[in-house]
Formats: sequence, structure tokens, C-alpha cells
Amino acid sequence: MSTVARPTPPQSTATPHILDNAAWAALTGPHAHLAERVGSAARYPLDVSPFTALADPADPRAWDDLAALVGPGTVTPVTGAKSAPQGWETVQHGQGVQLVDTALRAEPAPEAVRLGPDDVPEILDLIALTEPGPFLPRTVELGTYLGIRHRGRLIALAGERLRPPGWTEISAVCTAPDHRGKGLATRLVRAIAADIRERGDTPFLHASATNTGAIRLYESIGFTLRRRSDFLLVRTPGA
Repeated sequence: MSTVARPTPPQSTATPHILDNAAWAALTGPHAHLAERVGSAARYPLDVSPFTALADPADPRAWDDLAALVGPGTVTPVTGAKSAPQGWETVQHGQGVQLVDTALRAEPAPEAVRLGPDDVPEILDLIALTEPGPFLPRTVELGTYLGIRHRGRLIALAGERLRPPGWTEISAVCTAPDHRGKGLATRLVRAIAADIRERGDTPFLHASATNTGAIRLYESIGFTLRRRSDFLLVRTPGA
């Protein structure tokens, strides 16, 4: 498949872009069947994804709903918020980047195999070795996950995570240290992107703002930086 230019849609100053609150858009859209929700707060089951989301991080009532959802004294990640309300403890404050597909060459990877629940122990071993981000026993339910094996061993992985309407996040991109430098992760990203485009969505992804090597790689293959974002790890009020 040849490279297709996919310009980033223009943003309105009046209406937030759907990707500005991607987790909420996913949990109230294509992933609503997985959502646990109280009012203006939602989260994935704890064995699927650690993500929680607020309809409006600036609304104190949404934070009240989140506290009711996860329980008192609970540590939970929150996306899209720069700070937590009074009474909440900020355990960690980090920054990330969001990149969108604007010129990625998407194509199948003939050597890739689809991964499922039976592959989870191997996936978790590779995730622990490479640390691309959180992956839990039921994360494979979020979308398609592809892997590459060498002599039967899983050595590279990529898949789908958040699914706001019209978009799909590429995530869990990793390669075993002894097989890096062969372009395996890039081939899997292109293959996952081909599936995403096939159903009419646009690929996007997130990376830590400090992971400059990954950001350069993604930009070199056709992703464009869309925005910088904040993420919080907070503890709910209470004992």
C-alpha cells in the first residue's frame, strides 16, 4: 500500500478535539461495553487497562464521580488533567505527546501472527522485558494485537488500545532487546495501521515526552506531533 497523505483535521477553538479526551471518548463510544461508569467518570476493568477518564477534567463533580467509582484512598491514573482538586494527593505528574498518522505507509506484515488470550503469558513476559507501557491479562480484548516470532519465541509486538470514534490508538509497540535494529516494530506498526485504516479509522499513538528516540522514529515513518499532554497518578480522598 502506498503512502497516503492524511492531514490532521483542523481544530475548532470552540469545540475540543475528540483526541483531547481520547480515553473518555473511547469509554463512552466503541469501548462502552467495557466501561465501568459513575456519572461523569469512567474506567476500564482493572484487568483490562488502568485508564480512567473524566467527561470534563475541569468539573469538580466529575472528580466526585471518580472518587465514588474507584473508592477512597485509591491510587488511579487520570488523563487530560493538569492538576487534581483539593483533597486529592498527586502521586505522580508526567507529560506525554500525542502523534497522529499523516503520511504513514500502511501495509500488511506477512510474518506477523494475530495474538489472543492463549498468548497473554508470552506477551506479559515481553512487556516486562521491554516496558512499553501497561499491559494486563485482558488488554488483548481492546483490539487487534500482532506479534512476530523467531524460532517459536515472541520477539516483537504491537496492537490497538484506545478507540475514540473515528480513531484507533496503536500501543504496546516493543521488540526484544536481542532483536532490535531489524525494523520489526515498524513493520508491526504499519500492519496494525493497515487494519485500522481498513475499517475507516485513523491511527494515532502516545509516547512519553522524554522518549525522544521513539518520537523521532514515529515521525520518520509518517506520524505528526499533534499535542503535548499531561497525565496524573492520584490518590482519592479518604482512608
